[in-house]
Formats: sequence, structure tokens, C-alpha cells
Amino acid sequence: MENFINIVLDSLKIVTFWEAFAMTLSILYLLLAIKQNIWCWVAGFFSTLIYTILFYDALLLMDSFLNLYYLLMSIYGWYSWKYTNKLIEKKNLEISKLSLKTNLNSILILTFLSIILGYIMDNYTQAQYAYLDTFTTVFAIFSTFLLAKKILENWLYWIVIDTISVYIYINKGFYITSILFIFYTILAFIAYINWKKVYANN
Repeated sequence: MENFINIVLDSLKIVTFWEAFAMTLSILYLLLAIKQNIWCWVAGFFSTLIYTILFYDALLLMDSFLNLYYLLMSIYGWYSWKYTNKLIEKKNLEISKLSLKTNLNSILILTFLSIILGYIMDNYTQAQYAYLDTFTTVFAIFSTFLLAKKILENWLYWIVIDTISVYIYINKGFYITSILFIFYTILAFIAYINWKKVYANN
């Protein structure tokens, strides 16, 4: 533990401006998302733009692809939160839930897809941590869509995704980003509690 702290402190001395800026925007994105503030998608757009480039340079190919997807979903999320429900019901999009069966089916399908894509990435590309990286990517794609639709369970998926991401980033030397994802995990738990209360009230 002491060794990890020393490594983090050393990393703070050499952290790039862009990684620090992306991290700041990412935290802002989550804080705004917890409050259901639509401006979270703007912060998310610019954060993911930076991380797309950083992860590509580090050969975390699936993470780079994932952040490119986040970039597009930031645009969709903004539209979904602002216009989807208003066009139909003349009111803002509200928090909803998936059934247990839908969640279980989704987990099975996404896990199977992760194994197939992980095998391809492991054997036909230079990707590192191919299976774990693919697992987090596949589930994050699904979870981001759920967030754009204000589905409550998205935060439960993020807790698992962010925890695995911490392990990957520590081993790849993204120590500052790993701390960010520890913070993400905590915020995802807080967000779930917060959204669950709002859902119950509605």
C-alpha cells in the first residue's frame, strides 16, 4: 500500500495536462449526472475526446474505442434528456427501471459477446488485458445507453465496470486515472442511492 501511494505521488509530478484536464471533466460529468443536470453530457463530450486519444496511444484499443462511443453518446444523451419525453409527453425524461429478467438476459448476452470479442482482441491485435478490457467496454456501451435513457440500474453496472477498470489502469501506469475510477465507483454507488430515492418518489 505504501509503495502504491509513493507511485501515485510520483505520478502526480509527471501527470500530463491533458490527463488532469480529462479527469477534472470526468468528475464534473458524474457530479452533474447524479443531479440529472443535462450539462453532464457537455463535460462528458470533452473528457472522452481527450481519453480517446490517450488510451489509443497506450494501446488500450478497446478503451479508446469505448471513449469514442462515449463521445457519440454524449450527443445522444443530451438529445435524449432534453427532447425525447418532451416530444411525446411534454415533460422531462424520468428515471425508470428494467425487470430482473431483462437485466439477467442482458448480462448473459453481454458476457458471451465479451468472451468472443476478447478472444479476437487477444489473438489478432496488440491489445493488452484483452478480455478484461473488452468486458468493461461491452458492458460500458450498454450502461451508457441505459444512462442516456435514465434507467436506474445503469449505476449498478458502473460499479462493477469501474472496479475492474481500476485494476487495468493501475497495471498500465495510469495511476491518476485509477484514482479517478475509485472515485467513480464511490460516486456510482451514491448516484444509485440518489436516483433510487427519486424513482421511489415519482
